[in-house]
Parts: sequence; C-alpha cells; structure tokens
Amino acid sequence: MIEDGIATDVDLASVARRIGVSDRHLRRIFAAEFGVAPIQYAQTHRLLLAKRLLTDTPLPVVDVAFASGFSSVRRMNALFAQRYGFSPTRLRKEGGKHDAAVDEHALSFILPYRPPYDFPRLLAFFGMRAMPGVECVDEAAYRRVVRVASNPATIGWLEVSQVPQRHALQLRFSATLAAASQELLSLTRQAFDVGADPQEIAAVLGALAQGAEGLRLPGAFDAFELALRAILGQQVSVKAARTLASRFVEAYGEPVATPFADLTRAFPLPSRVAALRRDEIARLGIVGQRADAMIALACAMLAGTLVLGPACEAEETIESLRRIRGIGPWTAHYIAMRALAWPDAWPPQDVALLGALQLPNTTQGQRAADAMAEAWRPWRSYAVLHAWRKLETVERAKEQR
Repeated sequence: MIEDGIATDVDLASVARRIGVSDRHLRRIFAAEFGVAPIQYAQTHRLLLAKRLLTDTPLPVVDVAFASGFSSVRRMNALFAQRYGFSPTRLRKEGGKHDAAVDEHALSFILPYRPPYDFPRLLAFFGMRAMPGVECVDEAAYRRVVRVASNPATIGWLEVSQVPQRHALQLRFSATLAAASQELLSLTRQAFDVGADPQEIAAVLGALAQGAEGLRLPGAFDAFELALRAILGQQVSVKAARTLASRFVEAYGEPVATPFADLTRAFPLPSRVAALRRDEIARLGIVGQRADAMIALACAMLAGTLVLGPACEAEETIESLRRIRGIGPWTAHYIAMRALAWPDAWPPQDVALLGALQLPNTTQGQRAADAMAEAWRPWRSYAVLHAWRKLETVERAKEQR
C-alpha cells in the first residue's frame, strides 16, 4: 500500500484496520519483516523515487515531489535535508546533463522479485490474450500502450522484460509518463505479481504446485479493459475472445504514436463505451447481451457505483459486478482475480478447472471442488492457475500422440 501510493500519508490506524490488525501489531510485524518502521520505509521509498526523477528527467521539482508521493515540495525539501544534508535542487544542479547512457526518451526501473519466477509462462499467458495495437508480446518482453489513471488524456508506452541474473524485472516507459512513475511502478508490480512469495504459496498448495513453484498471477494494467475482455470471453475460446477484443479496439480505440510498430491504439475509456449503442457493438459480431453488459459496466464505473483497483475489497466488488446484468459469478471472480489482483478468487462452474481436478461438471462436482479448495486458502487464485496449467499439459500430451 505504501509503494502503490494508497497509504501516501501512512495513516497506520486506517491501514491497520484495512489489513485487519491493530496498528501496534502492524508496527511490530512490519519492523520484524523490514527492520524499520512503516514511516521510515515510506520516506525511503519516496526519496529514492524522487532522486531518480531529479537525475533522469527534466520534470519540475514541484512535479517530482507529487510524483514521488510527497504531500508538498516543502516536505520533500525537509526530508532531503534531514537524510542527505542538501536540497533536491542541488542534486539536480550537480547532476548536470543526463548521463550519456541514459535514454532521454524512456525511464528504466528494476523491480526485484523472490525466485523462482516463471517469466516465460507469464509472457505466454499475456501473449495468448494480447490485443493487436494495444499490446505486443515476444519471447523476451511485454509491451503495451498505457493511460495515466489520474489524467486519462496522457498516453504512453511501457515495456517489461526480465533480468534473471538479478532476480528482477526491468520496466521501461516513455519519458512523457515520468510524472506517473509511481502509478506505473504499482501497475507493473500488480500485473506481473512481483510481490508474491512463491515458497509460501507452494507450501499451502502442496502437490498442486509441485514442479511449477514459479507460476505467478497475471494482473492487469487497465482494470476496465480487463473487465470488458472478461465479458467478451464468456463461453468462447481465448482465441475467439481475442478476435472480438481486437475488433472492438480497432473500431473504438484511440490512435496513438509510439516507437513500436505494433503499438498503435489505446483502449477506449469508460465514457466512450458508455456512449455506444447496443447495435454499434453488436455489428462487430459481439452478442447483444454482452454488448449490454459492456455498456452497463462502463456506466457503472462512470457513476462510481463500481470501482476496480487493488485498493478495493474483493467480495464487495464481486457483488457489485454481479448486479450488472450479463455478469455472472465466474466472470465476477475472474475480474477480481486479475483486475484486483485478488489471490483467493475461486471462479465457480469453471469446466476447465473441474476437468483438471478430475471432477464432473455437476453440482456435486462443484461442491467437491469447493471443499477441496478450502485447504488452498488464501491462495485459491494460484490453485486455479495451476489447475489450468495441468490441463494444458494433458491437452498438449494428447496432441503429440
């Protein structure tokens, strides 16, 4: 929450309430894990980001302060003086011109993870679902067009690759998005599940995770985009859903210019989708009921009756999603799993999941799956991914016979 800017002012009482512990206990376990108090951790995090923006970008100092999570320039100046003994402006002056090795058109950050980390499998997952124009995936990197949530008119690109020798991912994004650095770092950590502890998860999942402990939960850079794609994917194959999503983006996405030939469009905003008519969406080959659900979801987000993001309560969000006609329990759980990065989603009536668990697609089979999954809490989302993985392995083996 601190790194994502959700707990910008580090109000420990409210953070503790959200987590479900007392603020005293929160301080104790935080110190045990990181060796410092939460406020010190937050200050260090902001200072490091501010230093990077001061040395690698031409952002005005006031913009650097807010982009780094400080409530004011005065607060940033005071903390610089306290920690380093000089002012932010001095750091910029002494840095002079950008280092020749620095790409003036892009910023680069390193995001460490706990190994093992199955980056190729995560790339493959994104690659199967990548929308031409918005995303592109090759064997080494994931790239996409992104909007800044705080300023949707600001659009740029980002790229995520792996640095295995450092047990880290490398995030690069266009320098025009420098003011949104904290937001993009947060989105990337969520989308690529950088904060997971694979050993802890594998210990709970047991045999289900054996041999694939590095599997991660694929998140989303755009929760609205993910939710619409989940609706498009109802009762169709991944390939068919991708085709429909591509048509939708081509028809209603916003053209953008990037250095990458494969990145040419931004996914449409909720306001654009809310203004569409059912027949306009249906002419793309999208079933009318799903078109209605897409429009209703966009309207709900505009009205504020539906909020999607990592700060949301998963159970409440699932109920809000299910109130939208055309969104059932499976779709609501899938959206929560990926858009909210909820680690304990359990999509019901998932034929592939039941098949992987060798259970019948019946009420009794679902009950048996639910009972089995109790042992996998609070990591049922990972259990779902492992079950899908096992089913894919079986299907590939059949194809090779």
